[in-house]
Amino acid sequence: MSFDEQFDVIVIGAGHAGCEAASASARLGAQTALVTLNLDLIGQMSCNPAIGGIAKGHIVREIDALGGIMGRVIDRTGIQFRLLNRSRGPAVQAPRAQADRALYRTEMRQVLEETPNLHLRQGLVIELLVEDGQIRGVEMQDTRRLRANAVVVATGTFLNGLVHTGRRTYTAGRAGEPASIELAESLKHLGFPVGRLKTGTPPRLDGRTIDWDNFEPQLADERPVPFSFSTETIEQPQVTCFIGYTNEDVHNSIRANIHESPLYSGQIKGVGPRYCPSIEDKVVKFPDKTRHQLFLEPEGHNTSEVYLNGFSTSMPAEFQQELVHKIPGLGEARIIRPGYAIEYDFIDPRELTPYLQTVRISGLFLAGQINGTTGYEEAACQGLLAGINAALYIQKREGFRLKRDESYIGVLMDDLITHGVDEPYRMFTSRAEHRLALRYDTADARLTPYGKNLGLVGDTLWEAFNARRQRLAHLRNALETTRFKRTDTTYRELAQILGDLGDSVTLAQLSQRQNVSHETICSLLPFSLREQISHSELETALADLLYCGYIQSQRDSFERIFHSDGLRLPVSFNFHTVSGLSHEMVERLERASPRTFGEARRVPGMTPAALSTLLVRLKLQQAA
Repeated sequence: MSFDEQFDVIVIGAGHAGCEAASASARLGAQTALVTLNLDLIGQMSCNPAIGGIAKGHIVREIDALGGIMGRVIDRTGIQFRLLNRSRGPAVQAPRAQADRALYRTEMRQVLEETPNLHLRQGLVIELLVEDGQIRGVEMQDTRRLRANAVVVATGTFLNGLVHTGRRTYTAGRAGEPASIELAESLKHLGFPVGRLKTGTPPRLDGRTIDWDNFEPQLADERPVPFSFSTETIEQPQVTCFIGYTNEDVHNSIRANIHESPLYSGQIKGVGPRYCPSIEDKVVKFPDKTRHQLFLEPEGHNTSEVYLNGFSTSMPAEFQQELVHKIPGLGEARIIRPGYAIEYDFIDPRELTPYLQTVRISGLFLAGQINGTTGYEEAACQGLLAGINAALYIQKREGFRLKRDESYIGVLMDDLITHGVDEPYRMFTSRAEHRLALRYDTADARLTPYGKNLGLVGDTLWEAFNARRQRLAHLRNALETTRFKRTDTTYRELAQILGDLGDSVTLAQLSQRQNVSHETICSLLPFSLREQISHSELETALADLLYCGYIQSQRDSFERIFHSDGLRLPVSFNFHTVSGLSHEMVERLERASPRTFGEARRVPGMTPAALSTLLVRLKLQQAA
């Protein structure tokens, strides 16, 4: 074969997976080419211009802790930061940020252009070049051939992409961009098992035509929680988002025209994401609901475009306009871009090793939606691992993987390669049996040493990490050893508010009491330490105290689950009668018809909580 250029690693696709893969590979010393259809759309947010959320925010923190780039980019371009689940425990709290879509794209490209060993190339890859079971490079539509002994395919929704808006269909990777048809055929020709999935997006509105007084403001946090451990403060101005609702008029119109939906006419064959349904899916599957929540989210500081979160649809464009006008406050709103659904090819992720390398072709790695996942964050973490392992493969070094008990990334990877997917995979905290130990604020303690050993975390970041680790150690020691006795003035002041505290009480013990705020604990710390630590470091130390006992209990429960595989399920067992099992878990179990608990445990998508609930029921039934 003759080639126009030669690299160590080629990354196909510059979405969230491709950007992380290319960055990691190049920074590990591999000469890396990032090939994309349009260099102006690097890091494009195809759907919601937001990063993070429940479990997803944890993943972004883990990406950052390993030395990835997504966290730093969103910190520089986020326009509304919010910590979700503030009223719940620290383990399920997670950062989320609305992004300035255009600025995020610009920032991501700049980060990549400044990366040594990284070369950006524009073009459409049409074929993977393979020789004797080993990847040799790629061929592009413009006849260029690029050589590399490792290739990362991160094509998102572009493989055989088919867009649906009402009865109208056309091939596209996303609206306005061509699908990757030839590359999809190349993968099939190589023998990979291919399936179809579906996702969708809502209409975008002209904010100048919205009556904002009809909507409830949703403010940014006064103290933004950044995604990157290297970000000290968020400097850019923050915006307000708004909350609204659909109504019965909207729902009745959808029901009367459901035959126009390609989702219900049979036109769409791919399986859609269960937890991000279209508005027509919500209306059909939840007929008792009189309204569904909507979020109106500005797409940036310098645009009037507004994302109508919660209103994903593939209904005809003119009908979308009718539906929007039925929502209070949107009576005069104009649609800038109609919503649509898109079907695309994916490859069974059980074809992968834990290093995201395919079993069939040496040197070929897959990352992102091609593996059956959905979401920017899930794609980015796969891209990071694929880029790391592609570079390690070239350098003939041992591959890198993460375990379930040390990261959400490890949970995702284990789920994918062990169980495969029967619908677009999305991360939830409930998927992680060790979630109490996988908080977003501990990602650095868990993963930054890996990043340092790999070479993705530089000396400056490593020194900052060690300084934070040392401050936390001093803080934990102070909480355990700072003690107030009955004879102390501070003790008497506390007892007047909290009641009897025994002969003495430590700060650690005080922190576990209700009505004792973090501010109170901070005020009681030695002054010299109080001046050194940050608010986030105090919250981390107090959360460690809160969960230490629960984590051990969770580990014991996990051990019990794994030692019960031989427990048999009666032939007539009715999963609907198990109190605490969600409809989704019942559906999955009924479809699989497991005969033992071990078989139930291996059903794709089963959560640790569901398995614990099922195990309790089986043991009670056995005892009876």
